[in-house]
Amino acid sequence: MIYFKSKFISDFCKKAAMKKVRVSTRWLDNMAFESDVYGHKITLDADSHSGGGNRGPGPKLLMLPALGGCTGMDVISILRKMKVEVESFNVITEGYLTEEYPVHFNKIHVIYEFAGKNLPLDKIEHAVRLSEEKYCGVTAVYKKAMEITSEIRIIGQP
Repeated sequence: MIYFKSKFISDFCKKAAMKKVRVSTRWLDNMAFESDVYGHKITLDADSHSGGGNRGPGPKLLMLPALGGCTGMDVISILRKMKVEVESFNVITEGYLTEEYPVHFNKIHVIYEFAGKNLPLDKIEHAVRLSEEKYCGVTAVYKKAMEITSEIRIIGQP
């Protein structure tokens, strides 16, 4: 086993007060991998056209639920603090891929769908804005690489 430890990286992390997180991703077979995220297993694979067995989503697609989950958790937490009761909440993330290599998302559109009685639009807009501009770390990183747009839909009762 070869192990390299960079003094520069170690010093940089200490100075920046960075918290290190570690995920192990193990090759299973063919195009399939399994990531262990603190005891939670995630299988990644390619579809049959790409030589995989379609046993899980491809890694690029996981960028969308990462964003939806991050901003969704923020919004629900903020609305709870505002005493806003939401009966149903759904975050839809639509990614737009480039055609050239490396194929990547160049835009993601986030749709926040709320259902419930007498939902205060001003508070919902404020919660979404706080997530997008202050709290969601996934949004913060993605904004550096691509366009992120969003909309809010109040669909009434579930």
